[in-house]
Amino acid sequence: EVRLVESGGGSVQPGGSLRLSCVASGFAVSSYGMSWVRLHPGLESEWVSSIDKEGTGRSYDDAVKGRFTISRDDAKNTLYLQMDNLPPNDTGVYSCRVPGHGLAYRGQGTQVTVYS
Repeated sequence: EVRLVESGGGSVQPGGSLRLSCVASGFAVSSYGMSWVRLHPGLESEWVSSIDKEGTGRSYDDAVKGRFTISRDDAKNTLYLQMDNLPPNDTGVYSCRVPGHGLAYRGQGTQVTVYS
């Protein structure tokens, strides 16, 4: 069974850091490019960052470039998102997914709250 489970969210002050994890089961993270998105209830998800299948190519939304780092540990079958220097408008639910695949390849998300 394919499953993605995120963790690592929480509440931090502006300027703080969090490290999100996304543990995959039912498939190998090294088999696909993967992404982090921010969910907006009732709206399209907002793309944050992607890593390619080889694990060497990384891309970021301009709003997070220089502050977020996407990475992957194939041995742990886990995707990560290191989030640094967080401002309040980074608040949201962050979800990992395999782009272009079905709902099974999307995690439920983990809440990140940056409060003043």
